[in-house]
Amino acid sequence: MSSQANEITFKIWGDRALFTRPEFKTEQVSYDVITPSAAKGIAESIFWKPEIQYQVIQISILKSIQKASILRNSLKSRQSYRTAQSGGILEIERDRTQRHALILNDVAYLVTIQMQRQSHATDPLTKYLEIFKRRLAKGQCFQQPYLGCREFVAYFSQPTDNEQPIDLTTDLGLMLHHIEFTSEGVKPIFFRASIQKGVMDCRVG
Repeated sequence: MSSQANEITFKIWGDRALFTRPEFKTEQVSYDVITPSAAKGIAESIFWKPEIQYQVIQISILKSIQKASILRNSLKSRQSYRTAQSGGILEIERDRTQRHALILNDVAYLVTIQMQRQSHATDPLTKYLEIFKRRLAKGQCFQQPYLGCREFVAYFSQPTDNEQPIDLTTDLGLMLHHIEFTSEGVKPIFFRASIQKGVMDCRVG
């Protein structure tokens, strides 16, 4: 666990991952490592309450970055609520297509998150921290977390003392940090991502 009282570090890993870069339209291309928003989503899969929120502090990369190109089935069009209401039918067999995806193979990370108590919370932060730790130790989750795509299952556990980040220092360029929902709509927030000795600092602002 982290040395900070309100921080928790946990391990996530999986056989495949796809953290889609938004600048690519047709083909799906993954970032080199997990994004902070994806890591936050896994934390929320383990334990979520409206009284708390998570901030991803840092991500340690435990395995070398391996990429692979695969073909994935997808649909050329989308079924909308309006189309369904008007009686429109989406014929899957006629609409199905295959697209290339550049994914990651055999990934593993240590994610350090900071739990923050919302102003309307009635219980102390320590209560929520202990609940998260118990669920982490037991392998409990509200829904099965995934690594970018639902078919790429994410496994999670407490970290062990022998896990060390890989020896890698590189600039990843702009990366999606999180999505803000405002009265004006949805706003993606990016940050300049870099890895220093296997660790990506995810703090912004």
